[in-house]
Amino acid sequence: MKKYLLLLMIFVNICYICPAQQGVKRNRAEAIQQTYFSNQLKLSPDETQRFWPVFNNYKEEIRRARIEKRDDELAFEEKVLGIRKKYKTEFKAVLGDEQRVNKVFVAEKDFRELLRKELQNRRRDNQPSE
Repeated sequence: MKKYLLLLMIFVNICYICPAQQGVKRNRAEAIQQTYFSNQLKLSPDETQRFWPVFNNYKEEIRRARIEKRDDELAFEEKVLGIRKKYKTEFKAVLGDEQRVNKVFVAEKDFRELLRKELQNRRRDNQPSE
């Protein structure tokens, strides 16, 4: 729990300190994501070096599927499931066991939820008081 709180505090501080340019925001979010995943998966330096190219390819395929299946949620979910099955073997080659591979998908979901909550909090905080 302390790790999550620390990561959230780092995320909030970085978001207020860094400039508000789109490219910078993406790089900052990716850096935070890398820290989060590295902590969750307890990646060694060698694993880190091999993990991120695979994970970035995985994310890119998910992004393309989202664009391709924009109008059909069920088709998108099926496509994502296929992508996850495909990358499960690639993640296993890097991470070594099924438990750590499953943590990739759990950490991905948890990180998205963390970002969603942070965005909601910011929107709530930025609303003018009545």
